Amino acid sequence: QVQLVESGGGLVQPGGSLRLACAASGLTLDYLTIGWFRQAPGKEHEGVSCISSRGGYTFYADSVKGRFTISRDNAKKMVYLQMNSLKPEDTAVYYCAAAGDLTTVQRMCVYLRKDYWGQGTQVTVSS
Repeated sequence: QVQLVESGGGLVQPGGSLRLACAASGLTLDYLTIGWFRQAPGKEHEGVSCISSRGGYTFYADSVKGRFTISRDNAKKMVYLQMNSLKPEDTAVYYCAAAGDLTTVQRMCVYLRKDYWGQGTQVTVSS
């Protein structure tokens, strides 16, 4: 059974940092493109950041460039999203997703192409 489980969300003040983690089971990450997505109330789904199967290619939404960093550890079946300089507009449910490695990071993040996804973790940025 394929499972993606996110953790690390919470309440943080503007300017603060959080590190989200995504633990995968029931599949190997070696051949999968992985992405972080978010959805805020009343807003459309957004591809935040995506990373290719071996980590050689990454994509970041313009709204998070320079503030967020995606990384992965295939051996540990883990994917991370380091979020710095958080803003209130980053408030959303964040979830990780996986797609076959023929899916480019652009296709995954821009066109929201995904085969598996987790339940998400809430991130709230507020003073």
